[in-house]
Amino acid sequence: MKSQALSLRERETATRFFPAVLLGLALLIAQSLGAHAKGAPESFADLAEKVSPAVVNITTSTMVATASNPHGDGGPIIPEGSPFEDFFRDFMERNGPNGTPQRPRRSSALGSGFVISEDGYIVTNNHVIAEADEISIEFFSGDELPAKVIGTDPKTDLALLKVETEKPLSFVPWGNSDNARVGDWVMAMGNPLGQGFSVSAGIVSARGRALSGSYDDFIQTDAAINRGNSGGPLFNMEGEVIGINTAILSPNGGSIGIGFAMSSRVATNVIEQLKEFGETRRGWLGVRIQDVTDDVAEAIGLEKAKGALITDVLEGPSQDAGIKTGDVILSFDGTDVEDTRGLVQLVGNSEVGKSVRVVVFREGKTETLMVTLGRRETAESTETADGSPDMEMQEPQDAEILGMTVTAVTPQIAEEMELGEDASGLVVKDVDEASDAFEKGMRPGDIITQAGQVEVSTIEDLEARIADATDAGRKSILLLIRRAGGPSFVALSLE
Repeated sequence: MKSQALSLRERETATRFFPAVLLGLALLIAQSLGAHAKGAPESFADLAEKVSPAVVNITTSTMVATASNPHGDGGPIIPEGSPFEDFFRDFMERNGPNGTPQRPRRSSALGSGFVISEDGYIVTNNHVIAEADEISIEFFSGDELPAKVIGTDPKTDLALLKVETEKPLSFVPWGNSDNARVGDWVMAMGNPLGQGFSVSAGIVSARGRALSGSYDDFIQTDAAINRGNSGGPLFNMEGEVIGINTAILSPNGGSIGIGFAMSSRVATNVIEQLKEFGETRRGWLGVRIQDVTDDVAEAIGLEKAKGALITDVLEGPSQDAGIKTGDVILSFDGTDVEDTRGLVQLVGNSEVGKSVRVVVFREGKTETLMVTLGRRETAESTETADGSPDMEMQEPQDAEILGMTVTAVTPQIAEEMELGEDASGLVVKDVDEASDAFEKGMRPGDIITQAGQVEVSTIEDLEARIADATDAGRKSILLLIRRAGGPSFVALSLE
């Protein structure tokens, strides 16, 4: 009984103690989660006060010809749509309202920027200062200094300016945009609509956005960005610049919560080159590429649709290294290549003259090649590699293959289509609109130069390649075509 009673007391103690343990664990977990979770800041005031001295307003001045307005003061009033409207517009563009030649006038534009070093280097957008005759920098203190252009990069819409000053300037550091997560708080600063220094806040809405350029890597944010904000910084909560406010998506020209800032990952490399060389120096492979689709992957025996498919090899680094049309680049300098955009950015961010390992998929297996990169800015892109064999004279004959009517390219056809004296391949004369070829975009006038990654110059060549693909169990065959001089791959079904 004694031992039994003791057991009961122990149970009662444990029963009372257990809820307390649970409560303590809950509080501990809550504190731990609170330490890692970043809620909305109570205020952005401290951050704004900290970085404001490094943010600048930019005013540019350009001499332009006075734009005439036939409906303006001193000019004739012409009803819109009048048959004389074009006549008077042309006349007024050549002369002033009184028939006197017009004089150039000075036009001003506004933008934003930020200081990145105490000796006066300033980052902004290229479109803010493009074609400007004079550039004036206004600091948060109200001081103004003239600036000169150190270098510009229209491809990323970035520019580096420099002001001369005897005292060290406040500046802001770069942050790592790759560490920014969707949902993180950000703060934009600039000169919206010429209203002076202004702050807006929001979150990272998306990352890795591309607008129109090959090197685009934009952070999308809902922080208010308007005209005049261009070139201004996008800050993280540590006061580091993770983006340069560049563009907005808007039906009316005002902010609707869809703004884009070029990532610091791209900007830092560009700005360093502009500072050192006054221009960009991007790596260059010397190839034309396209994305690998599921059809293309199946046609060449690639397990997964990824990498960059080479459609043409130009005279330069890749040709010297042995890279061939039809190769799929899977890895560049130790980094996997997911698509063409990824490869373009990897190559562009690489040092000119650097030797890199390039892994390609060729004829069912991978090969590693060493390529010494050239410089994109000086590449002669008009020179293309032409390894096609000379074609013998032959009478043209047609054949119906894979829903297409094709015939061999003869010297006469080459001359008529302005293909060049050494042109070879099969010209598509017609395409059945119910065929897979038509659905995949094949059209009359296309020139088939390869089938199954082997050059073809006769109908027999094409039929042999189709037979080889069928015997190998392929469901489709890869064709290399040229249209208006540009190469591209198309995978056509064999079923």
